[in-house]
Formats: sequence, structure tokens, C-alpha cells
Amino acid sequence: MKAFEGDRTLMRIFIGESDRCSAGPHKGKPLYRALLEMLREHGCAGATVVQGIAGFGASARIHTGSLLRLSMDLPVIVEVVDEDARIQEVLPLMDEMIGGGLVTLEKAHVVLYRAEPCEE
Repeated sequence: MKAFEGDRTLMRIFIGESDRCSAGPHKGKPLYRALLEMLREHGCAGATVVQGIAGFGASARIHTGSLLRLSMDLPVIVEVVDEDARIQEVLPLMDEMIGGGLVTLEKAHVVLYRAEPCEE
């Protein structure tokens, strides 16, 4: 594995749990899953999907998991850290896949990236 440490780009994709992929080979799948598969197919170093407990977006509608306002559309964040060139490569693909949401980019400094050692 080549060295991955150093300056990289962190991309965060804010979507809803019930969002579906709107185009491409993953059309109709849950969007977070479609994004994860697309990022893997394009060789990204890794991605993590995080489910939020509450939030709101451009619609200003609050999504929460509380019993009083049970929502089936909790906030989801897909996070990816990779070289800027790789992030720029997948942005146009994501634009086709995402109907509504928010995508942010920021600089990150990777200090450690390695797989777990395999036991034999």
C-alpha cells in the first residue's frame, strides 16, 4: 500500500436515510448505500456512513428519532477522506445520484492510515 499520510481532502455528504439514488447503475438503492458502493468502485481510500439522531436541512423540517416525532428519515452523513484529485473525479457522478442534500469539502491532514494486521 502506498503512503497515504499527509494533506488530503475530507468530503462530507449530508442526506436523509430514506433518500434513494436518482440515476446511474445504483438507481433506486438507498442513497447512502449507492454512494458507498460508487466510492469503493472508484478506488476511494475508505468511507464511513454515520446516522444522526436529529437534524434539519434546506426544507427546515426537523427529522428526529424521538418517540414523540418518530421519523423514518433520520440524517445520514457519508464521510470520505482521499486525495483531492480522487474527490474531484467522483463529484460529477455524485451530482447525478443525489436529488437533495449538502456536500462539503475541507482540508484534512492524515496522520495514520493502515489496515488491521491479519492473523494467520
